[in-house]
Amino acid sequence: MAVAALLTLIVLVAVTVVMAREWVGADVAMFTGLATLVVAGVLDPADAVKGFANPAIVTIGVLFVVASAVQETGGLLLLTRAIFGDTRSSTRAMLRLVVPTALMSSVLNNTPIVAMFIPAVRDFAQRIGDSPSRFLMPLSFAAILGGTCTAIGTSSNLVVSAALVARGEPELGMFELSWVGVPTALAGIVYLTTAGKWLLRRRRDPAEADVEDARQYLAEVELVPDSPLVGRTVQEAGLRGLPGLFLVEIRRAAGQVVRPVAPQDRLRAGDHLVFTGLADTVKDLQGRPGLVPVDGEARADRGVYEVVLAPRSPLLGQRVKDSDFRRRYDAAILAVHRSGERIESKIGDIVLQAGDTLMLVASPGFLRAWRNSPHFVLATGVDGATPPRYRYARFSLLVVGGLVVAPALTGLPLVVVAMAALVVLLVSGAIGTRAVRQAVNWPVLVLIGSALGIAEALEQSGAARLVADLLVQGAAPLGPHVLLAATYAITACLAALVSNPAAAALVFPVAISAATAAGADPRPFAIVVAMGASAAFFTPTGVVPNLLVYGPGGYRYLDFTRVGLPLTVLGLVIAVAVVPSVWPFFP
Repeated sequence: MAVAALLTLIVLVAVTVVMAREWVGADVAMFTGLATLVVAGVLDPADAVKGFANPAIVTIGVLFVVASAVQETGGLLLLTRAIFGDTRSSTRAMLRLVVPTALMSSVLNNTPIVAMFIPAVRDFAQRIGDSPSRFLMPLSFAAILGGTCTAIGTSSNLVVSAALVARGEPELGMFELSWVGVPTALAGIVYLTTAGKWLLRRRRDPAEADVEDARQYLAEVELVPDSPLVGRTVQEAGLRGLPGLFLVEIRRAAGQVVRPVAPQDRLRAGDHLVFTGLADTVKDLQGRPGLVPVDGEARADRGVYEVVLAPRSPLLGQRVKDSDFRRRYDAAILAVHRSGERIESKIGDIVLQAGDTLMLVASPGFLRAWRNSPHFVLATGVDGATPPRYRYARFSLLVVGGLVVAPALTGLPLVVVAMAALVVLLVSGAIGTRAVRQAVNWPVLVLIGSALGIAEALEQSGAARLVADLLVQGAAPLGPHVLLAATYAITACLAALVSNPAAAALVFPVAISAATAAGADPRPFAIVVAMGASAAFFTPTGVVPNLLVYGPGGYRYLDFTRVGLPLTVLGLVIAVAVVPSVWPFFP
């Protein structure tokens, strides 16, 4: 084995482990791996940065802006109003949810779609007396399935398209993936509304109006010295019998703990009041006079936000009081929710974990400043978020429709059409220049550009050919269909560990080398890489939509394995059956 190939494989394994263990952000890990290969002389600098000049990087960045415009103008909200209507049938509601979600996510980023649908889904479930867990996971899966239907449906599709262009082959057509993506999405929708529906466990809604069950949401506030509540009893202060809220204990400034709290207990300045209860009622504590978050401040211009800790957040493993949270984010933690676990400790002593939902009190700019941060997956801006500009809602949807059909009608490259859509949105005023800067998810672009650079190293060093030879030796004797299935499975498993664009970029050169070694056309293997990268249904942390619904659905980790693994296998079977008939192995 050549030294360069061995070093490239070592770096690849190290990067994969670092991303899977979430020691640092995926973009940092991937760029560090790329830099290591440059320093070691495996890649020259020009080849290393070639991925960042790829048109797909520009296209992805522009699509972030277009999706943001649709979200901020209220275009998605217009569509949600027609989703459920007044139906009370859970099966009919499931169909009315997953079909439009899949259609929208075929042309829009799935993260804002899922984030905006979560409140509507929870409200509907409460209205018909069902659990949100019966709908939120299908919502996430439908968004992921929809992304497999077009070339712009997900960033991993654009990565594969860019990699094909880099090899001198035609890019993915706008609807080329539809041949396999649409059957996969349709089969997935049937599965979700039949067998998948029965595999879904009914989990208790974390915000359900049963106080005993709602105590999983913990809030801690401080009674400031000038509060009108100082000197009053708990009963007189109106802190007894709050709907969906329970005063667990009072922690005096001198260290005394009052638990259980009696109606006649008198409040003192500096008391820390610990509540458990429903998210909406906990949020209302912010509006009560003289109550502020611990280490927070009482300011009228501060709003309430709910965020979910990302799986690669630097806050993981830190106690709240050691995280320097207020200085770092200009925000104070009002409450913490952890799915399936009752939290007994003080807010400051809580050790933060991936998937924790934090209710924050922050300035109105918090949502824009941290929306695309790898630290958080922002679930909800409760107060203080910029109101949608509805006068541009229909216009933004029309622009997206043009973005979808224009490449097929005009033959223009996708990057050109995407740039034209951006210009139209800017000139019309549907989105401002500041919003454009904030809409672009720079860590994702760094991740993809770095991954393309490492993929180049796999090619140049011979590492891709070496792994491909091993893959061919194991699977090729069993036929190209088995080789295709192995490619799909490897991509899906890697996507569950790292991210789908990174998985697509890393597996692509291996798959192409394997196809070449087997004497087959590389394109069907490229198609399977794109499909496999979107098949990480079986973990809650593999893709952002799953992480978004993890907490609000009250799910357990294995719930995703139980429902998602059969869906991954179903996608594999469809891909192996359909792809060779559309893209023959031996044309």
